[in-house]
Amino acid sequence: MENNKNYSTEEYLAAKKAVEERLGFYVHLAAYILVNGYFVFLSVRSGGYFWAIWPMVGWGIGLAFHGIGVFGFFNNNSWKDKQIHKELEKRRKFNL
Repeated sequence: MENNKNYSTEEYLAAKKAVEERLGFYVHLAAYILVNGYFVFLSVRSGGYFWAIWPMVGWGIGLAFHGIGVFGFFNNNSWKDKQIHKELEKRRKFNL
């Protein structure tokens, strides 16, 4: 089923940026899982102190903030969108 709606350039670019940000987060998450999985393997294999927890915690905090930025938890994206639409409407009124 095709959608014949014509999207404005701003809408297309905003959607493209959002998809690229999500993709970046998922790549970051995959790297976190793979690298920290290897660190856990090395830490368990070496025995003694479980040192792998420190990179997991540090990188996990960074990953959490990346996720907050991408998915908008505790973020006022709706406010930003409203302000952008207001500005576009103002410009449209003055350009007519």
